Amino acid sequence: QVQLVESGGDLVQPGGSLRLSCAASGFTFSSYTMRWYRQSPGKGRGLLAVISTDGSTSYVDFVKGRFTISRDNAKNTVYLQMNNLKPEDTAMYYCQASYRAIYWGQGTQVTVSS
Repeated sequence: QVQLVESGGDLVQPGGSLRLSCAASGFTFSSYTMRWYRQSPGKGRGLLAVISTDGSTSYVDFVKGRFTISRDNAKNTVYLQMNNLKPEDTAMYYCQASYRAIYWGQGTQVTVSS
């Protein structure tokens, strides 16, 4: 059974940091490109960061320098380190795996508020 389980979302003050995790099971994790997306209420789901099977990464402009995507193939887990969080980062965060199929997690809520 394929599963992607996100965790690490929380309520954090502006300027704070969080590390999101996405634990994968049921497929060959190391063969899949992994992505983090987010969705705010009333908005579509938007791509944030990508990490390929070779570890190369890319980011959308508005998270460059603040967010870092990484993966640990031994743990079948992808991470999103988020620093200097802003209220506009408040959203549900999702991970996605893509290769022979596309899989999504259920999301983890991040709220940035004082």
